[in-house]
Amino acid sequence: MTQNEIDSRSLENAKQLFETGVIDRIEVGTVNGLQAIHKALFDGLYDFAGEIRTKNISKGGFRFANSMYLAEVLTAVEKMPETTFEEIIAKYVEMNVAHPFMEGNGRSTRIWLDMILKKRLGKVVEWANIDKELYLQAMERSPINDLELRFLIQPNLTDRVNDREMIFKGIEQSYYYEGYEK
Repeated sequence: MTQNEIDSRSLENAKQLFETGVIDRIEVGTVNGLQAIHKALFDGLYDFAGEIRTKNISKGGFRFANSMYLAEVLTAVEKMPETTFEEIIAKYVEMNVAHPFMEGNGRSTRIWLDMILKKRLGKVVEWANIDKELYLQAMERSPINDLELRFLIQPNLTDRVNDREMIFKGIEQSYYYEGYEK
């Protein structure tokens, strides 16, 4: 199966997660919840769907959390507060630095972020309004300072948390960030 075929099937799985209401039964803001999202997106596509990685990984010269300490890192991230927008973004950034899966971290954690925002603030991100290059640059710099990321996301928060069309456009944008194009 090609990467494009994997992405296409995973995109359909992401939409089904919302279409079926399964997303509403997933733990919010926890590692278990993130694993459940990852499994739903990639089950049958990757043999490691939903499983925390045991190997070290890097991207563009950035090394993500060492697999030897990943369990401790994930426990610490899970315990981070999530009562304000700033706290939620900080938690999202730390989960991105952890990068708990071998593949599919961005797509999974953006859904995870939206579920935290929905539960805590009654908002979700209107991802379709956020430029790919600006987002990727902000994410790259976010471990040093997440101000740029907050500046991109905050004006794109919406209370349309159950707007199917907006959520599906956001999921498609999330896949576009990772290089998928129909």
